[in-house]
Amino acid sequence: MTEAADGETERASAIDKAFRLIRAFDRDDTQGMGVSELARRARLPKSTSHRVLSSLIENGAVQRVGDRYRLGPLFFDRGPTSLSTTHELVAETLTPFLAALFERTRCTVHLAYLDGADAVYANKLFSVTGVAAPSRIGGRVPGHCTGVGKAMMAYDESAIDLAISRGLVPWSEFSVTDPAALRAELAVVRQTGLAYDVEEATLGLSCVAAPVWGKGAVPGAAMSVSGPVDSFRPQDHVASLKKICESATRAFRKAQRTEE
Repeated sequence: MTEAADGETERASAIDKAFRLIRAFDRDDTQGMGVSELARRARLPKSTSHRVLSSLIENGAVQRVGDRYRLGPLFFDRGPTSLSTTHELVAETLTPFLAALFERTRCTVHLAYLDGADAVYANKLFSVTGVAAPSRIGGRVPGHCTGVGKAMMAYDESAIDLAISRGLVPWSEFSVTDPAALRAELAVVRQTGLAYDVEEATLGLSCVAAPVWGKGAVPGAAMSVSGPVDSFRPQDHVASLKKICESATRAFRKAQRTEE
């Protein structure tokens, strides 16, 4: 075999290993997996998996959070491949209000809804001066790690129970991982109508969020305003956030009645 042929075989082998690892992921898994589980699923040695994962991280195909891995922005930046009825209703009805919030604050703003214990992003408008957020339209983040997630989970006991039962996996060193601490924080959310995320999803990023109510006893969506933790003052945006969420609630309830 020639030297060129040897090189082609090595490259093909590396590509095969990369695809085997990628296929080991669940696209909607927000918890991530450890290298041992990924190696087992891909039927690769752990040391090989470490090496290939490092390359996948460099190319945006995989993200690492602590000792866990999940699919990266390469697979999601083009938006969701399919949209649920809930996603379409939230995005179409509430995006104008998200735009109004952006105009008022000139900060990065998010619109999300709850699916199980995950916050799913329906839209995002971002400030060019802000910290890069892990959010992507159609993407999921564990609700307990985000302001929008906590703004909705606080009123949904089944979502709280689900989050705790599957394990409060951290997305940063500041994420809430203790069930009692999470329940205490969500009790405060119910009292104030506001939820906060201080570097819990992304280091350097802080946000304040509020619910958008639907026809039921739990919020149908939530909006947030975020910025760099060293300069962002959540209290400066609370009045605008609450006012716009109130208007959004009226529009969302009307849209839900129309859908019936």
